[in-house]
Amino acid sequence: MTPEWSDFRIFLAIAREGTLGAGARRLGLTQPTMGRRLKALEGALGTVLFQRTADGFVLTDEGRLLLTHAERMEEEAIAVERGLAGSAKELDGLVRISSSDWFGVHVLSPLLAGFSLRHPKVVVELLTDSSLLNLSRREADLVFRIRPFTETDVVSRKFMHVDYALYVPEHCPDPAIGDGAGLSLVTMDEAFGGMPDVAWLSESFPNAVVALRSNSRDVQARLCAGGAGMAVLPVPLGDSTPGIRRVALSSPPPGRDTWLGYHRDMRRLPRLRALIDHLIAAG
Repeated sequence: MTPEWSDFRIFLAIAREGTLGAGARRLGLTQPTMGRRLKALEGALGTVLFQRTADGFVLTDEGRLLLTHAERMEEEAIAVERGLAGSAKELDGLVRISSSDWFGVHVLSPLLAGFSLRHPKVVVELLTDSSLLNLSRREADLVFRIRPFTETDVVSRKFMHVDYALYVPEHCPDPAIGDGAGLSLVTMDEAFGGMPDVAWLSESFPNAVVALRSNSRDVQARLCAGGAGMAVLPVPLGDSTPGIRRVALSSPPPGRDTWLGYHRDMRRLPRLRALIDHLIAAG
């Protein structure tokens, strides 16, 4: 048997995920299929590619050697896919978008609904997650994030500025900027402790107590509405959340710019170009 590119895709998925089950979910296959295809690949190559351990699959020396070549094969295969996709002329097909959860729900969703009405043959897939998908591997066609893209193969542009504000449960009085003693805060988890709004909150209320943390802005808004404490939230999210209200301040929390990025090979793709133009015009 001569291995095909699909066999190496299975090898890469197992190498990256560490188990047959996780690799199967990544590729949309069944675990028995993954195991059978891996066994056939090892048989065709005449070598063992993984050590089977209690913690998962670990690459052997031969597996690590193959990984380097398989990743180069993947880069070439994806480049071909991008080139073919970028030359398509029809305004139909799939566009996959990656963004954070709150931004997808409160900013992108209304805009995408309008785009869908105008271009019903284009299927837009919006994937929201704290870990954004990879453009070079075509995990996504369009990515939104809060910092510019620096990758050389990615076209990046500023999409919009998002204002942030301080919110409190609707029945609570306005807090006074300063000491903060006796007040409770709802803020980002420690992994995101370096974000500007987190620093603003702690500097504005140095003696307030952090009651709850979450990496989800939507969760923070719900906690605030439930009376857990005040929170700094993006205005599109905070203003649309029942049970909380915005505090008017002379010096509000710092806002954030949002950037969009797409692979340069996709810049001529009509459906992607139409979607970007729609989002920028509507946003």
